[in-house]
Amino acid sequence: MKRLVPIALMLSALFTTIRNNCTECHGIDDYAFFALDRAGWQKLIANKHQGGEANLSDADRNLLLDYLVSKLGPETKPFPRSYVPPVITTFFSDPEAYRLRNQACTRCHGLDRVSGSRKAEEAWRVTVVDMRERGARIGDEDIEWLVEWLTRVWGTNQDK
Repeated sequence: MKRLVPIALMLSALFTTIRNNCTECHGIDDYAFFALDRAGWQKLIANKHQGGEANLSDADRNLLLDYLVSKLGPETKPFPRSYVPPVITTFFSDPEAYRLRNQACTRCHGLDRVSGSRKAEEAWRVTVVDMRERGARIGDEDIEWLVEWLTRVWGTNQDK
C-alpha cells in the first residue's frame, strides 16, 4: 500500500528542494514556457544541467518532477514566449476598462465568464493572453491595463 505524504510536508520539502537546487541559477520563468510529461521534464532538466551543477537526490528529483508534471504537464497551456508584459504606470478607470473588456471579450463569450471568475494577477494574464491567441483584439499594453483592472475588480477577493 502506498503511503500518502501530508500536503504541507510535501510543499515544504518541494520549497526546500527548489530553494536549495534551482533558484541560485534560474527562476521558474525558464520552465513556464513548457508543458511536458515526466519523461520530457527529465530530459529538459538533464539537458540544461549537463555540467552537473544540479546534483539532485533521487527523492528531490522525483518531488520536483511530480510538481512540474502536475503544474506544467502536458494538459496545461505553457505561457507564450512571444509575450513580455510591459510595465504600466497609468491605470484604467472603470469606464475605460468596460470599453476594452466589451471590445476584446464579448465578441466570443458573455460577460458572465469574466464576472463569475476570481483570479490572481498571473492567472488573469494567462487568460487574457490565451484569449488574444484565440482571436481577441487586444495589444500588449492594453493586456496589462486589463489584467490590472481585472485583478483589482475580479481578483481573488470573494466579496466582489
